[in-house]
Amino acid sequence: MFQFIDSRKGFLGDLLTTVTDIGRNLDAVIKQQEKPLLEQCTALLSKQGEATGLAQAQQALRHYAQLSSEEKCTFFYHLLENFGVDKAALDIAIADWQTNKTESSARTLHFACEPMSQNLLRRLNQAPNGTLALVNMRADLIGLIPKNPALKALDNDFSHLFGSWFNRGFLKLELMDWSTPAEVLEKVIAYEAVHEITSWEDLRQRAAAPDRRLYGYFHPALGTEPLIFVEVALTDHIPGAISPILAKQREQLPPEEATTAVFYSISNCQKGLKGISFGNFLIKQVVESLRHEFPNLETFITLSPVPGFRRWAKQQLEKPDAVTTPLQLELIKELEQAPNREALWELTKDNKALKHLAATYLLSARSPRGGATDPVSRFHLGNGARLEDIHLHGDTSENGMNNAWGFMVNYQYQIKSIEKNHEAYINNDEIIASPKVMSLLKTR
Repeated sequence: MFQFIDSRKGFLGDLLTTVTDIGRNLDAVIKQQEKPLLEQCTALLSKQGEATGLAQAQQALRHYAQLSSEEKCTFFYHLLENFGVDKAALDIAIADWQTNKTESSARTLHFACEPMSQNLLRRLNQAPNGTLALVNMRADLIGLIPKNPALKALDNDFSHLFGSWFNRGFLKLELMDWSTPAEVLEKVIAYEAVHEITSWEDLRQRAAAPDRRLYGYFHPALGTEPLIFVEVALTDHIPGAISPILAKQREQLPPEEATTAVFYSISNCQKGLKGISFGNFLIKQVVESLRHEFPNLETFITLSPVPGFRRWAKQQLEKPDAVTTPLQLELIKELEQAPNREALWELTKDNKALKHLAATYLLSARSPRGGATDPVSRFHLGNGARLEDIHLHGDTSENGMNNAWGFMVNYQYQIKSIEKNHEAYINNDEIIASPKVMSLLKTR
């Protein structure tokens, strides 16, 4: 059952509450002497009492939240320029290492390389709800980087710290159902990123039906804010389309008769945690939970969108990869020139050439940074799944047609092969696929 534990219970909780209450009292005093945000940040790095630091951190985060987008950008540049590495200390550490080359001097050099901005983030994290505030701050920073690439260096500080703070050991897997607090379920509706949840009744179908499961990861510092969640359908077959799974009027399967668990939607919830991996742990832990609950389950598989396919295909018309053929380029032109949705529907229906193009994209196209081009494909292949099948008209919603001309993909998680598949993909850039999918490359 979904449950939150009040962290203030017990001696340690009482102690933390006392320190926080002192901080609130000091907050009123500090507010009377309010300083510019950068001065508040500088003060945070000075030696001070615990309660004073809590109050100052809380005030600095409150001050930051009131800034405009332009002011936030200026603030990040100031952090980058004024809270960097202590160059004098670094020079001393380098000289000591060059002279001694001891374990101690190596560690001193390591810590001397750390920018002051990282210590500032640690101090800000001490404020009540400071972790969530910093996650939201990084979301702001990520949004500014495309037009301000120099800020990427500052983002590395957030990423480095979050990698430790959101370590798998701190995450708690929760099974969410209709008894889960409404404030949590509301966030599931808001954060669903793959197949929109249109109403509470729609959510009830996904979370409360006997043949459905909804799991999420939570972190104690973020309270009721989910990090990531996955929606699961229990079926007696491998599905090739999403509409029967999402249908409001469907025949529910007694879960004990299910042979297949279908992961049909995975949503990351916090923009500020981009690049911090949770999904690989989530999938594997959910598989173990389902196997324990339903020993008859034999197949663990996804029904996944292909969000990058159409964008990649259109790029081929301007700068084709070596993997596409002239006939495939003609197909892309024909699809792009379809006059309306009805014409596009007919063009994509049972179109074997489109299926071959999809296989080319999934098996042969590569990202400039290595690995599969499609982001969903990178996620599942990196987790050790096998590309199992391709389904035309798997998702004929507007979003599905716009992103991938309606096709969807199965990735299968075979327990005995997960680690081997993961190693092949990560170390050798090898995409493991079923013979059925591999054969499509031979007939394109």
